[in-house]
This record gives sequence, C-alpha cells and structure tokens, in this order.
Amino acid sequence: MRIAVADLGTNSTRLLVAEVSADGRLTQLERHTEVTRLGEGVDASGRLSPEAMRRVYDALGRYREIADAAKVERRIAVATSAVRDADNGSALVDHVREQLGFDIRTITGDEEARLTFLGATSAGAGPCEAAASAFGGTPAQDETLVIDIGGGSTEFVTGRPGHHPGFHVSTALGSVRQTERHLASDPPRREELEALAAEARQIVAAGVPASLRDEVRAGIAVAGTPTSLAAIDQQLDPYDPERVDGYRLTLAAAERILAQLARLPTRERRDVTGLHPDRATTIVAGVAILVQSMRLFGLDEVTVSEADVLDGAAIDQT
Repeated sequence: MRIAVADLGTNSTRLLVAEVSADGRLTQLERHTEVTRLGEGVDASGRLSPEAMRRVYDALGRYREIADAAKVERRIAVATSAVRDADNGSALVDHVREQLGFDIRTITGDEEARLTFLGATSAGAGPCEAAASAFGGTPAQDETLVIDIGGGSTEFVTGRPGHHPGFHVSTALGSVRQTERHLASDPPRREELEALAAEARQIVAAGVPASLRDEVRAGIAVAGTPTSLAAIDQQLDPYDPERVDGYRLTLAAAERILAQLARLPTRERRDVTGLHPDRATTIVAGVAILVQSMRLFGLDEVTVSEADVLDGAAIDQT
C-alpha cells in the first residue's frame, strides 16, 4: 500500500510518503518538514492561535499536492501534544478532515509513544543495530530507550526492538513548552538554563522509575532535536539524512553543542552550520532536555534515527 502520513506536531508539520508491504516493511519515497509552530502560546493560553492554524493548513495543502502526485491510496494524519492540549483542537481536526482530505485523529500520549517505538525500531537494521552494537549486544537482547522530544511533549519508551514496548510515558517536556516557560532572555541567562534543566530532571525522574532507567543499555533518539544535533556535530551543509540516520551522538557532543548554542542570540544561532534556521528559537530547550535525559538514563551516547511516529503510523496501517 502506498500511503501518505502527516504529523501535526507542536513545532513542525511533517509528511512521509511510503510504500508499506503486507508484512510491515516500509520503503520511504518522500519526507518533508515545515516548522509551523502550531503550539505557539498554547501552554499559556490553552488555545491554538488562528495564525498557527493557518500555517498548518498551508503546509497540509502543499502536502496534499505531493501525496496526490505520488498517487497514494490513503492520506492519514496524526495530531499530537498541541492539539491534545488546546481547547479548540477539535476545530483544527475538523478542518483538516473536511477541507484538506486527511483522515486525521488526535492520538494520546501513550499511542504516540507506541507508534514512535514501532517506527524507530522497525525502520530497518541500521539504527537498531548501531544502538545495540555500541553496548555489545543485539537488538533482541538490549533493553532500548526511544526518546522523542517534541515541541510540547517528550515520550520515553523502553523495550526490546521487534517486540511491543514494555514501558512508555508521555511527559510535559517539550522544546516549545520549556522555551516559553524558562528562556525569556536572548541569549538565555545561566539561571534560566539551570531552571529548565532542573525541571527536566524532575519530570523525567518522576515519569520513569529509577529501576527502569537502570535497565536501559541502548538509546535511540528521534525527531528534530537529535537530528539537528547530528547535523551540527558533522557540520552538514546541506542536510544529509543518510549521514544523520544511524549517527552516534555522544553525551559530550550534546553538552558541547548546548553550550555553543546557548551562548548565541537567536539571530546568530540561525547561522550555525547544520541547524535549520526555523529551529533556532527552540533548539536550546530541546538539547537541554536531551542532555538531562541521557544523564538520568546513564547513556554516554544515543543513536539518531530519522524514523519515528510517522513511520510507526504508516506501518500500523498494515
């Protein structure tokens, strides 16, 4: 089946066009991302703004043209944290379904975590093999963490690749949410960064029991924060998904890049090689969340994966 899947995230709206075989194997044909900032202001107001909704509608209009040109059999969409949290999220869902032709559903944090794990660990041998070999095991043996840092929520999922996850939690950590809560200065002040880090540690520690964190031997990080870090660490210009997917990002590199980005005002951050300019406003919070998460799980490195909830939602249709 040829399918188009859109993900309406808090910070970006993304599209995957893929062919999925009856046994769940996925072949990517196209992947697109636009930073639409749907969740802008939602943490404070509880509502999606008309401007943010319009940005998403415009992106989905372009995505529908791409999907139709690819002759897909189905167009589906998933809406995540921003839409879940907003009082007027149902209005956006209705418009997307009725006016833009995507079979859309708002998924729970638990469902988002399950689909993310499915996508990240089913996307071929590359990322899973890399994550496992880093710790001297095999994908079937290692208890693996998949971490998905979104704009409004971060999902932590643990389990063994090829199996259903054993544990998952969706937390109120996100690059947009924590930027709006803590980083009022540009560049951020040390006290703001410390407050963000403290909140991140508290939320992760409360959300994932220490006994489960101790069992994790490998980590896979998905979505815009880790892929941006992989590109920055390799100084990729232009962005090369083949060099990002499967890249081993060390904790030391993430800490170094966090310090580098946090020293720069947004206007200078936009010029950092490997970072998409539209992510400059929220990347510091995203990296801080990843750094604190890696520390709490005792991970010296994570494997970066291009596959995530989009891939999981596509595979889930079979």
